[in-house]
Amino acid sequence: MARKGILTPGPTKSAETPTTPPATKSAAARMMPRGAVGALQSSLSKLQENAVQDIDASLIDDAGVEDRLGHDSAAQSQLRDSLATYGQQVPVLLRPHPKLSGRYEIVYGRRRLQALKDLGLPVKAMVRQLDDHALVLAQGQENTARQDLSFIEKASFAAQLHDGDYDRQTIAAALSIDLPMVSRMLKVGQAFDLPFLRQIGSAPGIGRDRWLALAKLFEDSAAKSRAMAYLNRPEFSEGDSDARFEAIFERAGQKQSATKPSPPAPSKPRTLRGVDGKALADIRSTKRGLTLNVPARTADGFDVWLNEHADELLKDLHARWQQDQTPQDD
Repeated sequence: MARKGILTPGPTKSAETPTTPPATKSAAARMMPRGAVGALQSSLSKLQENAVQDIDASLIDDAGVEDRLGHDSAAQSQLRDSLATYGQQVPVLLRPHPKLSGRYEIVYGRRRLQALKDLGLPVKAMVRQLDDHALVLAQGQENTARQDLSFIEKASFAAQLHDGDYDRQTIAAALSIDLPMVSRMLKVGQAFDLPFLRQIGSAPGIGRDRWLALAKLFEDSAAKSRAMAYLNRPEFSEGDSDARFEAIFERAGQKQSATKPSPPAPSKPRTLRGVDGKALADIRSTKRGLTLNVPARTADGFDVWLNEHADELLKDLHARWQQDQTPQDD
């Protein structure tokens, strides 16, 4: 549990000198200790912010903006094993929970926090007083310093900040980029919703140009529908994040025939026969459609039975036809 500084200023106001009008001083200024006491309090506050404390992981809640897309179970397992063997070498950064006394919010170090929770170990953390603006700046700059976020994770981070009404200057500062790059990242990040990006994952090998190309393909609703339908296929989750992107890109880019298939040319009637070679029906294809004729005189009741079961038989045939139209992967 974080300890309060021994010189934390109380609610009592300091005396005001007659020569200074009260209106010229803020309430915060009237409460701050002066002289040597004030300097000591400032030094102790800075030391406390930089001091590493052991904090119960169950007291730490999530905060900030989602900066990781997908979950790399292998990397998380490796991190957990490292922490179990060598202990936590790098502290996480927390802030006191703005609404719940005695609790904290994570600023950065989410993967370490989760691994320590799994191990049942306390979290070594620095605790700093940060408002929401300072929180996203600290989170973004720490991620940028690690240089292990992919392009789409940074673009998604920028889009989430933009949706949270942070201005572009703040986004640029959080990601340590210039304003033109903010515009380029937002063009990609805002083209895809977060649930879709979570399913793709970080795609570390996919750069800006490929994501822009996918965004362009998604402008065609049919192309987007083809790609999104593949998300529910079992084989989608078999590959890594880069492979999932490539599979979606391939399906979005599949060329569809611009014209409907030409109707078959009129043909002569042909006879459909049963397994015993007996004639069952005549079938004929014309420009107007397909005609099936079951002569009653030779059907021996088959025509009546076919009429009673026509609905379910036709549905089964149509389902088989739809299955044949779905492209199958090798």
